[in-house]
Amino acid sequence: MTFKRKKLGKEGEEAAVKFLRSKGYKIIEKNFSNYLGEIDIIAKDKDTICFVEVKTRSSDQYDSPFEAVSQKKQVKIARVAMSYLQQIDKMEAKSRFDVVGIDHEKEGEERISIVKDAFEVQL
Repeated sequence: MTFKRKKLGKEGEEAAVKFLRSKGYKIIEKNFSNYLGEIDIIAKDKDTICFVEVKTRSSDQYDSPFEAVSQKKQVKIARVAMSYLQQIDKMEAKSRFDVVGIDHEKEGEERISIVKDAFEVQL
């Protein structure tokens, strides 16, 4: 991963945290990782634990941020989420997978959107 992409991703995650907080989410963890992989943000939206994948795109990329969360990536996120819920002894908690998409425009502006309950995975 290039430095520029890594920096864009980091800035996107910071913007996503601010965005989620403005929508009433309580941030629990950022960049949670274990031997199975990583989840960008774990947050609580009312009584639901949300596992949030952040996808940041610059204006010169053609696919949408949401298209970048492949089925393989979804399975990986779900496995990490399951292990997280086991770790905190909350396997019965309400949970969902959200995707925050951030599009960086040429003028330096960013467009942020969210898809709640973006995908379901059967493990």
